Amino acid sequence: MKDLFFFDSMITPKIITFIYWLILFASLVSGITAMFTSYGGGFINGIGIIVFGAIGARVWCEFVIVLFKINSNLQKIADKEN
Repeated sequence: MKDLFFFDSMITPKIITFIYWLILFASLVSGITAMFTSYGGGFINGIGIIVFGAIGARVWCEFVIVLFKINSNLQKIADKEN
């Protein structure tokens, strides 16, 4: 519990997978909505929303995980020096 209150361990990498699946689901729903509604832009735009939404979600989540891995590696280097 002390690790959580003093930021010795990060909880964001543990929940990023859940956020990824949530964004994928939102992308799918948005794409399907765009495909079958008159204001959505049509079938092709809906497919584009699904495809580029999935790619964008993956890139964003990987970017966040890379930032936390950089932090983890920097902490390891700092611990070796002490």
